[in-house]
Amino acid sequence: MAYSTITLQIQDRIARITLNRPQSGNIINLSMAQELIDACTLIKQADDVHVVILTGNGKDFCLGNDSQQPLKKKKPSPTEVFPVAEAVAALEIPVICAVNGDALGQGLELALACDIRIAADTAKFGFTDISLGFIPTDGGTQRLPRLIGQAAALEMLFSGETIDAQRACEIGLISAVAAKEALLPRVDAMAKSMAQKAPVACRYIKEAVLQGLDLSLAQGLRLEADLYFLLHTTADRTEGIKAFQQKRHPEFKGK
Repeated sequence: MAYSTITLQIQDRIARITLNRPQSGNIINLSMAQELIDACTLIKQADDVHVVILTGNGKDFCLGNDSQQPLKKKKPSPTEVFPVAEAVAALEIPVICAVNGDALGQGLELALACDIRIAADTAKFGFTDISLGFIPTDGGTQRLPRLIGQAAALEMLFSGETIDAQRACEIGLISAVAAKEALLPRVDAMAKSMAQKAPVACRYIKEAVLQGLDLSLAQGLRLEADLYFLLHTTADRTEGIKAFQQKRHPEFKGK
């Protein structure tokens, strides 16, 4: 399907979604929100996609949405927010965010919906909503403290200030920092490695970790055990054992 505000490429079990409104800082509007949700739906239905990369075209990753732009002539309105983070978070396969530039407001919320974030050394992160009298509306108040802890999250949310990539890495907001020109090759290499792993096991790992955050330790351990035993019923598990015995690379089918 042809898109006007994003691009979607699927190759070698990897889906790459690129935000493609570079002249506006990849600001999320209604069209982009609809296309992002549609792309995520297509990916969920595709058996041959094992990993997703999300990035932006141009110097910015995503500067938020129209309501988060203080220099707009008209008065900002929270009704201009179009939720997209949940569509990304709902993907059952690994999602890597290549933060190629600034991720602000809803742009940061979109990055938080991914599983792994690697950023260019020029990127900045922040929630500017408080400066306009708003609060994040696409999961920011919930995902940020789960990732970096309550105190650091509240500092970012209350201050409305931005932090650089190095500080973001120090507090656990991102996993690593890369030079801008090295960012996509590094993320591509990570995605290619993950795409060769057992896709069912990857999905179960994601399910165990994310659901386990809302469970007690005992409940989480039971979930982990249940998923482990379910893996024994899959063809991929059998293939993994055979490949190990035959000293060859496994050919996982996701079944």
